[in-house]
Amino acid sequence: MTKVHENQFTLIQGESDLGLYQWNTNTAKHYFCKQCGICPFHRKRVSPDFFGINVHCLDDVDLSDIPVIEVDGATMSTCRSD
Repeated sequence: MTKVHENQFTLIQGESDLGLYQWNTNTAKHYFCKQCGICPFHRKRVSPDFFGINVHCLDDVDLSDIPVIEVDGATMSTCRSD
């Protein structure tokens, strides 16, 4: 995922293929593909004016130029502030 301000994000196609997953306060919005289940982007609770973009869903992106930060998704909780 990489973070971009909502003014820098445009969904070009596929909006009708997206589902929305929310829980707890329903502030965060996690979008997923109804066909394959991948999460192409989301809005976090702590920064709702930004999108987290799954760069693996973008065309023509050189992934070698993007720094990698490993996370353990199984241990993440709603208490995290990042």
